[in-house]
Amino acid sequence: VQLQASGGGLVQPGGSLRLSCAASGSISGINFVGWYRQAPGKQREFVASMSGSSYTNYVDSVKGRFTISRDIPKNTVYLQMNSLKPEDSGVYYCLFRTNWGNAYWGQGTQVTVSS
Repeated sequence: VQLQASGGGLVQPGGSLRLSCAASGSISGINFVGWYRQAPGKQREFVASMSGSSYTNYVDSVKGRFTISRDIPKNTVYLQMNSLKPEDSGVYYCLFRTNWGNAYWGQGTQVTVSS
């Protein structure tokens, strides 16, 4: 099973992007999906997550601007990012975790916010 992340790119400050992360195979028992990001020279940090089908959590810096959602039948997670800022730049990674403790990471998609 592989996770394929897409949707990154170059956008001006104030713009929007929608990231997607889809599993190439079947993953059962997913109880947690999340997005993390890593800027050059920095550690990977938590951005947003969804536990079960509805409980969401966000890092303070993206609250009110980012929205995580999930299409359960398609094993796909999305991250809608609005009002983007230069400090949102980095490589975004998706994570799926299952009831049995398995963790799957996507390969990352680059987001660059710059004028």
